[in-house]
Amino acid sequence: MFNHKLHQPLSIKVIFSWFLMSFNAGAINAGGFLSTGKFVSHVTGFSTLLGVNLVQKSFLDAFEFLLIPVSFMAGATISGLLVDRPIYHQKKPHFDYVMGLSAICLFTAGLASRLMNYGVFGSSVKINDNFLLLALLCMACGLQNAALTSSSGNSVRTTHLTGLVTDLGLGIARLLTINKKDQIYARERRSNYLRIGTIASFITGSAVGAWFFLTFQYEGFFLCGFIALYGAWIGRKEKHVAHKLAAFEP
Repeated sequence: MFNHKLHQPLSIKVIFSWFLMSFNAGAINAGGFLSTGKFVSHVTGFSTLLGVNLVQKSFLDAFEFLLIPVSFMAGATISGLLVDRPIYHQKKPHFDYVMGLSAICLFTAGLASRLMNYGVFGSSVKINDNFLLLALLCMACGLQNAALTSSSGNSVRTTHLTGLVTDLGLGIARLLTINKKDQIYARERRSNYLRIGTIASFITGSAVGAWFFLTFQYEGFFLCGFIALYGAWIGRKEKHVAHKLAAFEP
């Protein structure tokens, strides 16, 4: 999972792990929405709310909406320091540390519901009532997304579907354009199957996560935490010294 690219032939184990991480992102996003009314696996909505609150002169809310995307970015930055930086210096990347930190964020989100007053599940609409929860969930997603992005050579995103759906649309157009005897055709078709599987996994995770969170409420984040721990275990087994890092290629 942490040493493959989308266009390469992949083992069933790698495909399962990728799909599972996308499943987890869908579950986290469903939990974030059901508990706070906001999506947490991407930051597009928070950026829009930041602009809206600035115009409405709700500066405190605007500042808090700014800090939520910063949490996602902080997770991605930490991931880069633990993965990209070691690879650049020809050392072993720490995918296990990154996914372990993501798991800690998710377990903390669940445990904090017992120690802090998040409010009644699904009833809170003010961001300052659940700021910590939103920050933890966004950081967990930022950690996971950056780890998979780095390890796949910028070809895999697991926490949001905008780019993936765009790539799928372009891939379908390529299949309608490329000669079927061309080697690129088979590679593009394989990539499209993986894109479809990733999208389906995210949707499935959202559905399963919704049931889980409606049943167990905030404690549903424990399920997401255990899936992240699985990712840490896989990362521990697959530590390697990479020869190239896409972000540093000319």
